[in-house]
Amino acid sequence: MAQPRILIIEDERGLTQSLSWYFNREGYEVTVAHDGLEGLRKAQTALPDLVLLDLMLPSLSGLEICRELRAGERTREIPIIMITAKTEETDQVVGYSLGADDYVGKPFSNKILLAKVTALLRRVAGQSEPGDVSEHQGVKIDRVRHRVTLGDEILELTPTEFRLLETLVRQPGRAFSRRQLMESAIGDNSIVLERTIDVHIKTLRRKLTDAGGSGELIETVRGVGYRFREDDLETK
Repeated sequence: MAQPRILIIEDERGLTQSLSWYFNREGYEVTVAHDGLEGLRKAQTALPDLVLLDLMLPSLSGLEICRELRAGERTREIPIIMITAKTEETDQVVGYSLGADDYVGKPFSNKILLAKVTALLRRVAGQSEPGDVSEHQGVKIDRVRHRVTLGDEILELTPTEFRLLETLVRQPGRAFSRRQLMESAIGDNSIVLERTIDVHIKTLRRKLTDAGGSGELIETVRGVGYRFREDDLETK
């Protein structure tokens, strides 16, 4: 089995050396970039299996890199974990809104970071294994191809958005709490913020609408969280 390939975009050379040694020891192939433009170029050319992305970088910020990767056809599905000293809730919400899959605040434990990386890669790989196809209200989730379609339109989703929508579509009518949705989409070791899951739902609703569907397919359950509409919109 090929070694998982990680790209670390971080300007603290001591930290990159430490992380490189640690992940190499754990069986990962590691590439490093110490400024934003270099990191974006390496991500676009090498297409790593996962990116560890600092927020504060010279030449190009982590948020700008995240935005560029999610906009690129070849890079939009690369899992991204942000590693940064900025741990305010607003920073996390912005990162998630741009498509980050997880968030680790400095200082952090290498063991915890490894667990997050391993879990995220496992979930992404699991979507490529043979499995069933879920479909409801015209939204089709194909886990084998890692593809979501609405009619003839393909929805361009981040890995986190894919898992979130899959969770909802597989059990239409079931109300999920924000914590349940975040644990399903990111993992139970992640920082769970109500505003974070709200941002993902808002983005999914917009993408459903842009594809010719309706954002109303994802319903807000007051005091609980969200659910995927069980009956037809016409019967509302």
